[in-house]
Amino acid sequence: MEKEKEKEKNAVAERPSRLIYGFHAVLGRLRRDPESIFELYLSASRSDVRAKEAHKLAEAAGVRMVQLEGERLDGMVGTRRHQGVIARIDARQKMVNLDDVLESLSGPALLLVLDGVQDPHNLGACLRVADAAGAHAVIAPRDRAASLNATAIKVASGAADSVPYIAVTNLARTLEQIKKAGVWVVGAAGEAEQSVFGIDQKGPLAWVLGAEGDGLRRLTRATCDELARIPMAGSVESLNVSVASGICLFEAMRQRGAGV
Repeated sequence: MEKEKEKEKNAVAERPSRLIYGFHAVLGRLRRDPESIFELYLSASRSDVRAKEAHKLAEAAGVRMVQLEGERLDGMVGTRRHQGVIARIDARQKMVNLDDVLESLSGPALLLVLDGVQDPHNLGACLRVADAAGAHAVIAPRDRAASLNATAIKVASGAADSVPYIAVTNLARTLEQIKKAGVWVVGAAGEAEQSVFGIDQKGPLAWVLGAEGDGLRRLTRATCDELARIPMAGSVESLNVSVASGICLFEAMRQRGAGV
């Protein structure tokens, strides 16, 4: 028995790991995928509601917990913004299936589709926006687009651990799959006649935004059910993709009454 435990401990130690911190990211991981957490580090000075919830969830899942002083936690992640909670998790990315995401929803879908965003900083910012707006997943092509690398994960500030990220082989085919599932697909395009504020976003919806500078690709544009533009009052012709994503997703959030 002791040999088996030692063997299991060594196997865990050999897996690549990384740290996530803050209650939003850690509690989300504890609820959604506790098996991926190797250890949970909690501030010895925190005994509030969220700290107690993290302790309860970790205990129920059999996650090893370690109490540390604030300075030790600061040193682990190089910042004081950890809120007194850090988790060491499996660094290997899990495959997320679109069907599983759609089938698990309790309300109308809200998806963000990125058509060839190249900059990992923009990808991370889009994930952060998607999380804040309550989007259920971010979808992007696997090729000729930024990957969910360390830079994107850092910029996402925990959102990479709370919003499913789905990399697909064929974006147009995935959009057709989304449409068959009853989700209305809207592409953001500067030349569109309809404004993002003039379309109904209360039902199942997927926003599609194009790459920096180039916008939507021809096939992606043709696959959308509808195109809409963000009204521009100033002299600039376009917005950063993460800013544009925020405008579109938060309008959906406003229409649905979320957070109001």
